[in-house]
Amino acid sequence: MFDDLSEIDAAAVVRCARTLLRRPLLRADGPDGELLTLVYRHRAPLQDLFARVLGYRLVVERRFARLHKTGPGPDDSRGVPGMSPRGYAYVALTLAVLTGIGRQALLSRLVSDIRAAAVEAGMEVVDDVVDRRALTAALRHLVSLGVLHETEGTVDVQAEALITVDTDLLGRLLTGPVAEATSPEQLVALAARPGPRGVEHAVRRRLVEDPVVLYADLPPEQADWLRRNQRKEGALLEASFGLRTECRAEGVLVADPEDYLTDLYFPGTSTVARIALLALPELLESGPRPDGRHAVDVRELREVCGRLVEDYPAAWSKQFTDDLDRLVEEVLELLRRTGLAVLSDDGWLVNAAAHRWVPVPDGDPERDRETERPAPVVESWSLFDEESA
Repeated sequence: MFDDLSEIDAAAVVRCARTLLRRPLLRADGPDGELLTLVYRHRAPLQDLFARVLGYRLVVERRFARLHKTGPGPDDSRGVPGMSPRGYAYVALTLAVLTGIGRQALLSRLVSDIRAAAVEAGMEVVDDVVDRRALTAALRHLVSLGVLHETEGTVDVQAEALITVDTDLLGRLLTGPVAEATSPEQLVALAARPGPRGVEHAVRRRLVEDPVVLYADLPPEQADWLRRNQRKEGALLEASFGLRTECRAEGVLVADPEDYLTDLYFPGTSTVARIALLALPELLESGPRPDGRHAVDVRELREVCGRLVEDYPAAWSKQFTDDLDRLVEEVLELLRRTGLAVLSDDGWLVNAAAHRWVPVPDGDPERDRETERPAPVVESWSLFDEESA
């Protein structure tokens, strides 16, 4: 993989590649920004690595590095926590407005231009609490990305502030081909299209971005390619990004031993995560379908959750245990986001990969307890025994 690099440089490239996978927009003043110097030093092998393995374009400058990853397509399991659909709409509208506003602007003018653009786009704009929260969340997200800087004051649509725009970073933010798309749906489809090597890049992107890739979820040509090359691809991903793969009859599981690239942990410590883990054995009791998935009866899941809440009342958060319907929804959503469940036309289905996390009791304490044996009697001995005798 890195035949022309020394062992130290090859390790540095892998470290930088892992960082860019987690931080596609790496800034000197942002998280993991201390590695930007190392990324800049190894920009040539990094650009070659991403282009060859994943078909991604990497732009590296002194102040930032931008990895142009593929869009998620119809997958909505990833996103900014707390960002509503209206907030995402305001992010897109803000980016459009910023292209013609200059390097600095008052917040009041920026907000006015954004709302005017929303009306022009056909959105109904009402200056209420929900709208202000969505717009504020969009602006704060752009501040966290470094596109906007709060020069004087803070981002609050009800107060005044002076905002500075990083126009260089703004031009690198979008990855989708906006000029080629004629509709939002087409833009999403174009952003998620495979790389130059077609099936090869499409499958590798799935392996890198998704923890569980099932053959049943892939197009036939991609599933056939992965079955033929799963071992080779596992070695390639480990050499390039430090990822480990587990190959099974139903598909491939990809994990990061260091958990650096893990964006959602399972099992977890929250009430929803623990109940989801304890409910897995009963969710998997039904026989598997031909694709290896298990059908889930939501009513049975509600009974399982209710029984767990009743048996261990002090172990769970009240905000979930007081509303079983909400708890069931949260459990299913968590399993969906982790790739362990899908919502299909036939209802909820649990993937075969869930067997990997089925909790196993440590054993029966009474049965495993060792029989206590009496301590052996050690006879004392002295150099003076013979003389005393």
